[in-house]
Amino acid sequence: MAKKTKTKVSPQADPGDEHIETTKEVVTEFFEETVVAEPKKITPKDGWEIKDRMYYLKNNKTPLSYLIRGSNIHWFDEEKGYERELKYTSNQRTSFVDEMKGEQRLEHIIFQKGGLYVPKTKTVLQKLLSLYHPHRDKLFEEYKPAAIAATQIDWLEMEIEALNAAQSLDLDMAEAVMRVEVGSKVSEMSSKELKRDLLLYAKRNPELFLELVNDENVMLRNFGIKATEMNIIKLSQDQRTFLWSSTDRKLMTVPYEEHPYSALAAWFKTDEGMEIYSNIEKRLN
Repeated sequence: MAKKTKTKVSPQADPGDEHIETTKEVVTEFFEETVVAEPKKITPKDGWEIKDRMYYLKNNKTPLSYLIRGSNIHWFDEEKGYERELKYTSNQRTSFVDEMKGEQRLEHIIFQKGGLYVPKTKTVLQKLLSLYHPHRDKLFEEYKPAAIAATQIDWLEMEIEALNAAQSLDLDMAEAVMRVEVGSKVSEMSSKELKRDLLLYAKRNPELFLELVNDENVMLRNFGIKATEMNIIKLSQDQRTFLWSSTDRKLMTVPYEEHPYSALAAWFKTDEGMEIYSNIEKRLN
């Protein structure tokens, strides 16, 4: 109960009449206060939350209609230790065939324009799609706003980290990273163009960008490519051997199935390779 107080005042008397007094009456009223409670989410004993659910085909596929398999599918039950057959029907309380009783009326599972809305009254279908179907998270997935938000936050944080790293890179490292993306064109870019493209690359693909920045060989690969572009060393036509351009003397053999410049970068770390590296560095300068 809540209390509400009102004050009643008698009609205003003539101000010139000194014999009439103003009276006040305090009236207290009680009324019922209505409290609206938030609806509780119903959760059965098995922990399944009863609510409407939405499912989408992956990779942004939106065909007018798409039928997924609703029978002849199996799920491995770890508690029982064997595969159990699944089937979606319109008249059973379970999707497990070994738990069904009586006639089984098969029902189709159809996505319309890439989506499938399943109301809370169809718990059997929801559990089949969310827990047991072999194509879940491969062909289709349940819409989960919290999980999507978490993924987006991770991506945004990675993007910020990549942009900060790009902002602080020196020119040589920036050139080494961008050479992976644009190849020999990087040699023709001005410092402003290089910086701009570096930031755009970091924003577009932050994960790969950070991998390149933290790759200790990326600078050595760039060094080898620059030496080749300036004709100090050269790579044979079969891309198996590096040689001095001036004398055709063999420097190293590229191991089978390795990228030539990745192999050259690793070779620069050896005793023989360090000597060649110093020699090339003097020529580049």
